[in-house]
Amino acid sequence: MTNFNEVILLKYGEIVLKGLNKSYFEGLLLNDIKDRIKKYGKYNVRRAQSTVYVEPMDDESKLNFDRTFEECRKIFGIVSCCRAATVEKDMKKILEVLPLYTDEKLKSVKTFKMDAKRADKQFPYDSPSISKECGAVLLRRHKHLKVDVKNPDTVVMVEIRDYAAYIHCGKVNGAGGLPCGCAGKGLLLLSGGIDSPVAGYRMARRGVTIDALHFESYPYTSVQAREKVIELAQIMTDYCGNINLNIISVTHIQEELKNKCREEYFTLLLRRFMMKIAERVALKYGCGSIITGESVGQVASQTIPALTVTNDAVKKLPVIRPLIDNDKEEIVKYARLIGTFETSILPYEDCCTVFTPKHPATKPILEKIIAEENKVDVEALIEEALQTITYTKLERN
Repeated sequence: MTNFNEVILLKYGEIVLKGLNKSYFEGLLLNDIKDRIKKYGKYNVRRAQSTVYVEPMDDESKLNFDRTFEECRKIFGIVSCCRAATVEKDMKKILEVLPLYTDEKLKSVKTFKMDAKRADKQFPYDSPSISKECGAVLLRRHKHLKVDVKNPDTVVMVEIRDYAAYIHCGKVNGAGGLPCGCAGKGLLLLSGGIDSPVAGYRMARRGVTIDALHFESYPYTSVQAREKVIELAQIMTDYCGNINLNIISVTHIQEELKNKCREEYFTLLLRRFMMKIAERVALKYGCGSIITGESVGQVASQTIPALTVTNDAVKKLPVIRPLIDNDKEEIVKYARLIGTFETSILPYEDCCTVFTPKHPATKPILEKIIAEENKVDVEALIEEALQTITYTKLERN
């Protein structure tokens, strides 16, 4: 009987378009993979032909193979994942292993498609011949099976690569995007809502390392509201990696605005303070951008005129809004995907719900906003708020 080992094949997408910088992105990806799966055992991780091979090296890693596979699906930069049997590049041995490795999968389906790819052109069988030979073996073994090349229940694949042949029953989607850390660092304004964790995930998927900043209004907001945000940041680490979470109190700022400024401008004035504070925190910690979960028209402070007023408060860094054209249904879909939705909807309100005006301005004029802002000591309030900062480092489990 021919023996075989099982391996995980991870295929990456847009990294192949990076030209002379390709090796840099591949290096980041391999380091991320190794770091994420080391808790499950010892693995040999190597790359070839736009594919990363993850091979278990001991009994512990083989026992944890399922968990390792699921972990790999969350790694940014990987577009597809599959489990495969590794076989010597010999047609006889391929035909021996093929039914053994695919039996369980094919018992539960009615139709299949046999496919083959021959990257090693020295292999004596071309792709159509490999498919024909392998398909015949499977049809003889599974009398219930039918061939369906257009819409099969499963696809059985044989890949002839440089070092070995690989047999697998199709692939599943990976997280996509670019490897963590390839696009610098950004500061995410993390509220307790649905949107901001998704915004952080979306930017992390583009290679941005995420730091986070949360504004609280204790005692107007509760201790549970703070704990909720910490939990959200912890959940995000599953995809985004370690997150440095900063929490700042804006209680006094809100009280000053309530006492001295027009009510309809309160939310926008608070947003400007948040952006000014965020810029200082971002610059202090080397973040190259500020990230928010804003979406056009979702609330009064997210109309185009309101966003213009908010943008004016930031002078040195870009403000990135990855959800700007998404509706709530699309955002909720992502929140469920990354596991933050159930925590986000817990009924603990954030600072933006404190002193909310009955009729907020939706078409503000910048000059009028600045005139209202000048009724308070902006610099003193910012410096006071910065003194309240607390820091928590959240690490991926």
